[in-house]
Amino acid sequence: MTSMRRWLVGLCLSMITTIAAAAGGFDGELTIDSADARFNQGVVELNAQLSYPLSEQIREDLRAGVTLTFELEILITRPRQLWWNADVVALDLHRDLSYQVISDRYLLRSPTGVEQDSYPTLAAALEALGKVEHLPVAVEAQLVGAGPWEVQMRAGVRRGHISDALRTLLFWRDDWHRTSDWHTWTLER
Repeated sequence: MTSMRRWLVGLCLSMITTIAAAAGGFDGELTIDSADARFNQGVVELNAQLSYPLSEQIREDLRAGVTLTFELEILITRPRQLWWNADVVALDLHRDLSYQVISDRYLLRSPTGVEQDSYPTLAAALEALGKVEHLPVAVEAQLVGAGPWEVQMRAGVRRGHISDALRTLLFWRDDWHRTSDWHTWTLER
């Protein structure tokens, strides 16, 4: 019985070590290179250029079957003098990136599965993720008052589809989620 227990403990430690090695960190830095929002026929549209890290670790994770979730957080606030800024609009957008072995392509899809695009290389998929054009984020009726409003945006990436048990085993690692700094600018009519 003792040898069986040692074998099980050794197997568990080996699995944890293997999983921890495979769960290496995201290399590189997420940055928002440029961003602006403008009124277009009563709708506030966002345009932005983001840079996501292209690393061998991300490529290996995707090829090992891990799905990466890319997030875009957008916040529009109305500055106030004697109180905290008033939140007007808060948006969280998510897109999942996975690797399809059979087709040897990278699949980018929305969480609902309605939008789906396929790319031949990881660089092409990350480039498409980093280009935000004419994204509607608010309607003019939501922006009460004369303005100006403050727009904040940040990007993030996290590993998806990992069990809670695995997250518990690897709680000491800080590489499950990366975010960019907040990019802030003023929106005026």
